[in-house]
Amino acid sequence: MAEFLVANMAPIMFSALVLFLLIGYPVTFSLAAVGMTFGLIGIELGLLTPNLLQAFPDRVFGIMKNEILLAIPFFTFMGLVLERSGMAEDLLDTIGQLFGGVRGGLAYAVIFVGALLAATTGVVAASVIAMGLISLPIMLRYGYDKSLAAGVIAASGTLAQIIPPSLVLIVMADVLGRSVGDMYKGAFIPGLILTGLYIGWVLLNTIFRPHLAPALPPAARTLRGWALVMRVIVAMIPPLLLIFLVLGSIFIGWATPTEGGALGAVGALALAIFKRKLNRKLLVEAMEATAKIASFVIFILIGASVFSLVFRGVDGDLWVEHLLLDLPGGQLGFLVVVNVMVFLLAFFLDFFEISFIILPLLAPVAEKLGIDLVWFGILMGVNMQTSFMHPPFGFALFYLRSVAPPMVRTSDIYWGAVPFVAIQLIMVTLIILFPGVVTVGLDRPVHSDEPAPIRLLVPQNNRDTGTGSQPEDTADLFKRIAPKPQQP
Repeated sequence: MAEFLVANMAPIMFSALVLFLLIGYPVTFSLAAVGMTFGLIGIELGLLTPNLLQAFPDRVFGIMKNEILLAIPFFTFMGLVLERSGMAEDLLDTIGQLFGGVRGGLAYAVIFVGALLAATTGVVAASVIAMGLISLPIMLRYGYDKSLAAGVIAASGTLAQIIPPSLVLIVMADVLGRSVGDMYKGAFIPGLILTGLYIGWVLLNTIFRPHLAPALPPAARTLRGWALVMRVIVAMIPPLLLIFLVLGSIFIGWATPTEGGALGAVGALALAIFKRKLNRKLLVEAMEATAKIASFVIFILIGASVFSLVFRGVDGDLWVEHLLLDLPGGQLGFLVVVNVMVFLLAFFLDFFEISFIILPLLAPVAEKLGIDLVWFGILMGVNMQTSFMHPPFGFALFYLRSVAPPMVRTSDIYWGAVPFVAIQLIMVTLIILFPGVVTVGLDRPVHSDEPAPIRLLVPQNNRDTGTGSQPEDTADLFKRIAPKPQQP
């Protein structure tokens, strides 16, 4: 029995984690419990040394000292303040008046505002709930199909997953060891293309099934002429200015993502003061929700760090690597299998859990196959976006269900989500077929005639040590910090 455990420790450990997750045990405690339990078993069997346990506190302190993760509470607070200050309501009302005269006008307005909210809030829950409360009753009142209306709102809210300043891109940048700025640049064009695909689906419905998305009657369009123009300017300038200050400062290089998030939080407070909506209740609600979300992320990261340290100590990364490198088809075969696997896992896990558990196992294999990790991260981000839309466990569907009127059945929301899940998978395919949509915005490496630096090699018996927020062993650490020779 002991020999069997020693030979198969990695797959048994991974299977135990899957079992705990399927049972419904909290993810953070599942990760930490499985990691600690198998760490003790490994020490007992002689696979690991007791020094492994001494690395756990170092990893926790490494997470706490990681300044990149500070961007998460900053952007979360910014989004919650903007959502509670009424910006979404003003935008939806104004853009709805602007597009209301055409078939599907309200649906176009929801998609446009969803993209704009994604670029200012980065929080899926805030976008879906705000648009569900405001626009869904109006769309139903003027004869929109319930499934189409629900699908448009849920899908538009999930744009906050991929359009910067997305929280998942911050997490993925930390996990992959890449720049948050590069992740933002790489995700910008795919986010716009995905928005265009949503608009295209609504357009097809208005052409072939016009009764599903009628135009607003003249009586409902209360703003016309210069009054509408002035209303659009007043509603659009503040969020566009905030987008430029936050994302522009990051893209140009004036601020780090953490500094940009802090700037966005201050800007959101300034807009709330300008709209005379800032009060004690708004601040308390925003700070409480921010503390909950940030704590959720950090504790999952701590649990994932404990699990990954032990998993690497028992050569779990090598087991996954050999499993995936032996797939037929090289890069393409790897990408197909990985995307199918992530798509299926998204039925049961949310994007944070996939980012912290699965992505650290896939990234080293992708890098060995010559796949750019920024491109790979954006690809996974678009794929994981489906986790919000999967019936029956998609969080965006739950958010919408919580605010939808009784006349909208749960089945209406599920059927409305199906076409948009298909569109998201089409976007995954487009990124694989046309990688330039991600890499076009990234800085190219500059050719250098300097000799390649000397690499440090660490014996494999040091695999059970490690520090920092990244789930890596000492050998991986030296490999990551040693710069690679630049290609022309």
